[in-house]
Amino acid sequence: MITIVDYGAGNLRSVENTLAKTGAAYRITRDPAVVNAAEKIILPGVGHFGQMLHALDTLGLREPLVAKARSGAPFLGICLGLQALFEASEEAPEEHGLALFPGRVARFPLDARVPHMGWNEIVPSGAPRLMEDLGKKPYVYFAHSFYCPMTPQTAATCEYTGVRYTAVLEAGNVFGVQFHPEKSGPLGLKIVENFVRI
Repeated sequence: MITIVDYGAGNLRSVENTLAKTGAAYRITRDPAVVNAAEKIILPGVGHFGQMLHALDTLGLREPLVAKARSGAPFLGICLGLQALFEASEEAPEEHGLALFPGRVARFPLDARVPHMGWNEIVPSGAPRLMEDLGKKPYVYFAHSFYCPMTPQTAATCEYTGVRYTAVLEAGNVFGVQFHPEKSGPLGLKIVENFVRI
């Protein structure tokens, strides 16, 4: 059973539809007790870093999410859900991220056209489990104005306006993608299937 976290924003319907296509059992919750008991977690993300973290705190979801990620349960953050895994973001300097990984999410240069929206290639490093059987030069759909730093856990990168950043993160049981697999067609479906199988 995969638990999708509902913090009051995010494209839950698209994530639901993609999971339904994989045949995976899932539920949507904003109940901390349900998150505590979850076998797998998906933290989707659309919107503003500060609003998202404030909502997680208001709902009492911060500690259960961090505990679940540290427990060894498979955990996938999507777009803003990946950014939330870091310590902070330039989008909302006053808010603290979930701090599962060190570093600060940054804004693309002021002269860059943002949001970075559309299809771009991701370049894997090593053999990321989320990217098994994707073929050469996988293209996925992005929609974001801020980007995650490169870290030792970076499993794939993307480049936009001369900035190379983390597009896929893998660290044991914790995964994150900056793009939207639920909007990336058959390839995105394959990425979600890979997570379901983990």
